[in-house]
Amino acid sequence: MKKTVWIVVFIFLLFADLLAIYLNNDDLRTITKPALMPVLAIYFLTVTKAVIVNLKVWIFIALFFSWVGDVLLLLEDTDPIFFLLGLLAFLVALVFYIVFFHNIRMREFIRGNALLLLVAIVYYGVLISILSPFLGNLILPVRIYGVVLSFMLLLAMHMIFSKNKKAGVWMMAGAILFVISDSLLAFNKFYATIDYAGIVIMFAYGLAQFFITHGAAKYINEREAP
Repeated sequence: MKKTVWIVVFIFLLFADLLAIYLNNDDLRTITKPALMPVLAIYFLTVTKAVIVNLKVWIFIALFFSWVGDVLLLLEDTDPIFFLLGLLAFLVALVFYIVFFHNIRMREFIRGNALLLLVAIVYYGVLISILSPFLGNLILPVRIYGVVLSFMLLLAMHMIFSKNKKAGVWMMAGAILFVISDSLLAFNKFYATIDYAGIVIMFAYGLAQFFITHGAAKYINEREAP
């Protein structure tokens, strides 16, 4: 029952945040957006409370830095430095997702897949080739972030080869949505304005975080429980 409650709260907050974006209500967003990741973290800890394993730490830290990134990006309009700081916070979050996926890959002896590597390389190459002329002083940070994001995507796609395929599909889908959200954000900020970009970006981001967290919880509960 508790699990369902936290999912409902998360969905409510996500749609409230989307409404705030649509209405251009910054006051409401200062409540809804910073609340998303803490609720998701509580959900994750609630559904995995019976299991004590190091894998839980990586997801929790990733959600924490995602929360930091959410808060920093809310302040972007007051000073451009907050965009760079937010980018850094999300980069750290991605690193901890990478650690989580890598741990699963190592413990299950999942071999590297050349086709998935090609997908990640092509994605990065296309993204950066389009954006680079418009990045200005942010070209290096964005390129570094793109590498880390692509590597996270690569490892997440390998999760479909884990023994718990349902959990793997959730995590892979979440990573793909994360990439879609970040790509749209980058295109909208640096390349061309996209209609209703804020709503689409946030919706994809919210689902991405939930899918990864839910998939991670399913994996931990089914693979690590005594």
